[in-house]
Amino acid sequence: MNAVATATRNTVLAASALIAVGAIGGGYLLGDGLRRAKMAERSVTVRGLAERDVTADLATWTISFSETGSELAPVQGAIDDKSRAVRAFFQRAGFPADAVSDVGASVSQFFDTSRQQNVVTVRRRLQLRTKDVMRARAAFARQADLIRAGVALEEGSGIVYSFTRLNAIKPAMIAEGTKSARQAAQQFAADSDTGVGAIKSASQGYFSIGPRDGDVDGNGGGPGTDSPFQKVRVVTTIDFYLR
Repeated sequence: MNAVATATRNTVLAASALIAVGAIGGGYLLGDGLRRAKMAERSVTVRGLAERDVTADLATWTISFSETGSELAPVQGAIDDKSRAVRAFFQRAGFPADAVSDVGASVSQFFDTSRQQNVVTVRRRLQLRTKDVMRARAAFARQADLIRAGVALEEGSGIVYSFTRLNAIKPAMIAEGTKSARQAAQQFAADSDTGVGAIKSASQGYFSIGPRDGDVDGNGGGPGTDSPFQKVRVVTTIDFYLR
């Protein structure tokens, strides 16, 4: 009986040892798995900026003017004279005739009871559209010649400079933004004694075009269009894994 009891006890002890080893091993694997899962959740979100100086490749200058009188025929004749003056101005500036086009005209009239007469106003808009941006800029600087020729420029007579080749530089700028973001992440990782892994998620901001710092012509074209010398910006937000 003693031999049987001893054998049984040894069997139980061996089984208990195996269970204990299994429990320890399982606990280690579970803990290691949780640790690795926790490590996989570690990440840092940074932003990368890409900027590029560009020069506008399209200039659009709209000239608005009007004439007022008591009868339509003479008012229309005067507005035609002003239109010819505008076209002659652009011809002297070196632009072909087809670079200038009519983009709008309107007629309004009412009876002025205080003066007991009819009042007719004709408004017209001509537009220069050209790829010769620097020539257009030089002509715009001489717009006082139009005023001396009898063409009083009304509100809305501004020049707009546009950069139309944005799609050509987008891929390179996105790559620059990603590189900038990774550099920021690497600096953060170095400060926290970790490493930078793969990209977890990324989002690209919109491309903005504005004047270069301190470079605005002041012609009322609007943000980013006041000068032919512009700056394209894009901000990329990237979430990097840390390892």
